[in-house]
Amino acid sequence: MARPVVITRPQAQAGALASRVAALGREALLFPLLEIHPLADVAPLRAVLEQLERYALVAFVSPNAIDAAFALRAQWPAGLALAVVGEGSRLALACHGVNDGNATILRPADSCRSDSQGLLEALDKSALRGREVLIIRGDSGRELLADELRAAGANVTAVAAYRRCAPALDARQRAQLARLIDTPGDWIVTSSEALRNLVEMVGQVGGGNAVAKMQQQHFLLPHVRIAETAQMLGFLNITQTASGDEGLLAALQS
Repeated sequence: MARPVVITRPQAQAGALASRVAALGREALLFPLLEIHPLADVAPLRAVLEQLERYALVAFVSPNAIDAAFALRAQWPAGLALAVVGEGSRLALACHGVNDGNATILRPADSCRSDSQGLLEALDKSALRGREVLIIRGDSGRELLADELRAAGANVTAVAAYRRCAPALDARQRAQLARLIDTPGDWIVTSSEALRNLVEMVGQVGGGNAVAKMQQQHFLLPHVRIAETAQMLGFLNITQTASGDEGLLAALQS
């Protein structure tokens, strides 16, 4: 009998992948390791969105950043270059009517490098020297993109569009996690932060013995940085996939 596939994305983003996993004949179980919440104060985000015409480039770090920004400003200036780090963000733009046919969308050339470093390699950083760049992101995360663009001479504004946090487990979720710890499965985890949250949650539910069991589960991870985090956290059975849902689904079928 095939092992269940545990999808750990935030609840609102897990449904499409779960449906595709089920279409493969696999059982898809949802266990979010991150929650996405709106900001208490959107004034800073709204302020920069009212001045989009001043920017040479707007970079989004995630689909959540795109959804939050377009919720506040649906119509964007024609000709404004956009940048994304992965396939999920490209698809999120498409959901808002923005695609390669009507906008310049810059992204990593290599689907296996869907991260800030891959995007930096795809950008003409010299063309951004002395120009304004806006980065729309969560309230925490890596500073690599902003730091490297500033080092290249760009004037960078970074603004939060949402906040992330680990779920607070209720009794039902604790019971579900206890079952998952004892059930061999294929775990899909798409961020290093989510992996760290998982270790913390498992420790809360079952202590060190439970963490040791979880470290033996099979993890499908769509980026080298996430795989490196998994190794540092002691996970033993790791498959690094290509980025995006296609890469994850291909790995499930291999």
